Amino acid sequence: MTSLVLLEDEDGLREEIAAFLVAEGYIVAQAGTVADYARLIAAEKFDIAIIDVGLPDGNGFEVAADLRRDQPDVGIVILTARGGTDDKLQGLRGGADHYLVKPIKLAELAAFIVALARRLPCGWRLVSSRKMLHAPDGRGIQLSSQELTLMTLLAASAGQTVGRKKIVAAFGADWLTYDQRRLDTMVSRLRRRWKTELSIELPVRTEHGEGYSFCAEIENR
Repeated sequence: MTSLVLLEDEDGLREEIAAFLVAEGYIVAQAGTVADYARLIAAEKFDIAIIDVGLPDGNGFEVAADLRRDQPDVGIVILTARGGTDDKLQGLRGGADHYLVKPIKLAELAAFIVALARRLPCGWRLVSSRKMLHAPDGRGIQLSSQELTLMTLLAASAGQTVGRKKIVAAFGADWLTYDQRRLDTMVSRLRRRWKTELSIELPVRTEHGEGYSFCAEIENR
């Protein structure tokens, strides 16, 4: 699922846009100030940012330019009442993909977001802060705490085998007393959930006698 951060200081407009985008199937984090936005960006990586220009504690053009420099692949939409040609050029030259002038049509904003989402990286994505694992098509499944621990280890291994002892230790369990059938059952159930709920094969491979590996590109966010 595509994740968005919305930086807009008008509370009513921000909440209206956020509610619309959530209904469209996006994950939306809201910020009314640059300071709030900075805290969100520091804690999590987003796919697309929607940024107002006139903010109480900063300039949206500068925010967009900084974001483009730090995250070259992120989608950026400037959303502002400033519709002059010079303003548009400043926003686009500073790194924005699209420049929308208020008042906006929500359907038009949604169309731009769909277009930006098409260019996002197409691998698997683990969003630890939300305990979510997303397939390349953007659909995802909520993970339990132990499933998240397992997937974090697999994502960090870059396709290499993660041994059973390492997994059990990450669970905080004692290897000598841990029933390994619990691990096998957990992996089996996780595979089954992907297959039955989303008709997707989860690329977790059992390395018999050793452990597990994730045989696809995966990003831990």
